[in-house]
Amino acid sequence: MITTRIALNTDIEEIQSLYRNTVLVINRRNYSQEEVEDWASCGDDLSKLESMIKTHYFIVAVNQQLQIVGFSSITPQGYLHSMFVHKDFQGEGVATLLLKEIERYAVTAGITRITSEVSITARPFFEKRGYTVEVEQKRRANQLSLTNYWMAKSLV
Repeated sequence: MITTRIALNTDIEEIQSLYRNTVLVINRRNYSQEEVEDWASCGDDLSKLESMIKTHYFIVAVNQQLQIVGFSSITPQGYLHSMFVHKDFQGEGVATLLLKEIERYAVTAGITRITSEVSITARPFFEKRGYTVEVEQKRRANQLSLTNYWMAKSLV
């Protein structure tokens, strides 16, 4: 059974590793090798993760062995900053569980609209859950600009 909990500073290295592996393996379906390597390098600075854990509602999904199998974070303004699922746990409901918890939190925090920059890979997942594309854009990862979508969902 997968459960969620608030991310801790002690999770940072495991979160970083999951992020890198997911980007390099899963997002390779829709992006070039050069693009995923550039994107993965955005997670190299651990202090950025530490700061996000402090300032975002940042949750992790853990399995029964207490391995982190996914994570997600949202800002107090309703910007869904991250949603990543371990490459070995894709299609098992982890992202759905994380998103339900993020949306539950958003409603209790008085957030009425969630926005996010969503990869080509993740777009179908978000569309199935009521998010709509507002604009297709090129967004700078580290050195390269990658295609993604500015998506939004109103919470009523």
